[in-house]
Amino acid sequence: MNQWISVAGALALVLGLLWIVARLARRGGLATAAPRRIRVVEATPVDSRRRAVILRVDGREALLVTGGPQDSFIAWL
Repeated sequence: MNQWISVAGALALVLGLLWIVARLARRGGLATAAPRRIRVVEATPVDSRRRAVILRVDGREALLVTGGPQDSFIAWL
């Protein structure tokens, strides 16, 4: 039984150290998140079920209509 307690304690210690190192790396700027490629610029209701959505994808904007029987890509803006 003591062996299992030692193993669990060692595992908790290693996981705790990994968590601390990850937090320090993020805070120090070593682990930065990749920039997002897709972003919702604006969404507005068209009627009770559908919405017009403008997405920015890699610096270009696209107009979509969602929520009807099918989603539709309208155009690049």
